[in-house]
Formats: sequence, C-alpha cells, structure tokens
Amino acid sequence: MATAAGAAQLPGAFILWWIVASTVSDDYNAGYGGAFGLLCLFVLAPLYLPVLGLLHAAAHTMPATVLARRAPGPRWARHLLGTALLGVFWAAVTALLWDGPFLATAVSLAALGVLPALAVAYARRRARVTGQPWGLFGAWWRAALAVPVLCVAAFGGGALATVTGLIEEYEPPVLSAARLTGEWHGDDGAVLRLRSGGRAEVTRLPAEGEFAFGADEVYVRCDGYGTWQLDREGRYDTYTGKGPEERDGVVVRLDGGCRQETYWTIGGTEHEPELFVRFGDPDAGELWILAKAS
Repeated sequence: MATAAGAAQLPGAFILWWIVASTVSDDYNAGYGGAFGLLCLFVLAPLYLPVLGLLHAAAHTMPATVLARRAPGPRWARHLLGTALLGVFWAAVTALLWDGPFLATAVSLAALGVLPALAVAYARRRARVTGQPWGLFGAWWRAALAVPVLCVAAFGGGALATVTGLIEEYEPPVLSAARLTGEWHGDDGAVLRLRSGGRAEVTRLPAEGEFAFGADEVYVRCDGYGTWQLDREGRYDTYTGKGPEERDGVVVRLDGGCRQETYWTIGGTEHEPELFVRFGDPDAGELWILAKAS
C-alpha cells in the first residue's frame, strides 16, 4: 500500500511543483518547453511511477512507520511525526551533499510522506476490523482512481493560490545603468565587463555569430572590446520575439570578428541580478547566464 500511495501522489505533486516553479522563478524566456516536458512525464508515467513509489516507500514511508511504533499517542499522529522526522533527515542530507534549501526541502519531503503514511495506517486499521487486507491489485486500482482526483486538486489549488496572490508571480528586477556597470561572470571563464560610458570588455563571452541559425555552432566565443547600452523597450530584442517592453536587456556590440549584437536579458532578483541569453531555438536553445560579481 505504501508503494501504491506514494506513486499515486506523484503526478499531482509534479503539477503543483510546475505551477510554483513557473510562477515564482525566472523561466528565462522559455516557451512551451516546461509544458511539453510535463506532458512527456505524464505519457511515460506508467513506466516510472511504480519504481518511484517503491523507492519512496523504502526511503521514507516504511522507516517512518518503524519510528511511529516507538512514539506515544494515536497511530495516525505517530505516523505523521515519523514522516516529518524523515523529511527533516533527508532535507539535511540534500543540504549537505547538494547545497539545497533545507527548510523548503524538509517541508516538501514531509508533505510527500503524509498521504502514504495515512494510507498505510488506514489500510492496517481496516484489515484489523474487517479481517480482509487489501491485496496487490486492490491497492493499485485504488491508487489509480486517486491519481486524477489528486491531479485536479493540485491544479486547482495551485491556480487558486496564484490568482489570490498566495503564490507571487516572478517580476524581473529593474536595474539602472549604474547598477549594470561592473563585471558579470558565467561558466567556462565567460566574463562581461560593462564600463561606465558605454564601453564593454569581454573574455570568452558567447555571442551571436554572423550566421548563427545556419552554422553548426549557434554562437561564437569572443574576446575583445565593444559597446553596450541598456534597452528598456525591447526594441533590440529581435532574437526572442518577445516584443517591446517585455523585459529590460543589455545590448552588447563587439568589435572585430564578433560583429553581431547580442541581447542579454535582465533576470534574477534585485539582490542577485543576472543577465541571460538563449542561443538556437528560442524555446529550448542553449541557455547562458551571467551573474553580477560582488
């Protein structure tokens, strides 16, 4: 029952995560990619959900059940307490190994353990009362019926939270030219130095090539000098097709072999601003992000 209940809740959890992630964080001008990926997850769900449900039961639900046996109080309360403790434990492991956010991870993992823990407690209580425990088929067909109900509940709850403002929609920062001035660093040694007065200096910076859409490489790596300007109306953002006043950006024009201008869109937050650009497919191309050096 633990495996079936753990698997049944995952599609709804995916929907809720997708709504929150696409609302509160910067999507970096992605289009259909997130929704398309979610569709693929649902199409392939029968293949991986039982495996994930089994892993969740082995790592969370069943250890929480063992912990519940040693705690005082009602059985359902003990199950929830064990679930919360396991969520804290795995959140600590995630924070240590992958530098993940501890509090958000602990709450999420604890929430994922609630339904399986209650399902196990209910199934055991029912078996004691009726003398007829659910078999493998009984557990899985009930889980299959619960999947659409949980998906609708997750979608409705996420949509309601977005409309009411409980989940705040992401807003890109509004940066002045003075705030943009300085060094911006990216992967593989990419550096963009924006000088006061509109001069720019770059090191291994990806930029639009002369024939970006027809060449094998959708961008070139450049070193040298050039100019930059702040664009608040999106008039130079012809690459993404977002149109005027969609997102502020920085237009970088380089001298020498990298003559094509590159539009770096402003993202991140007020305290941790970013510049980003997609090369190739505007929806699913290669994403480059530059972070402001402190």
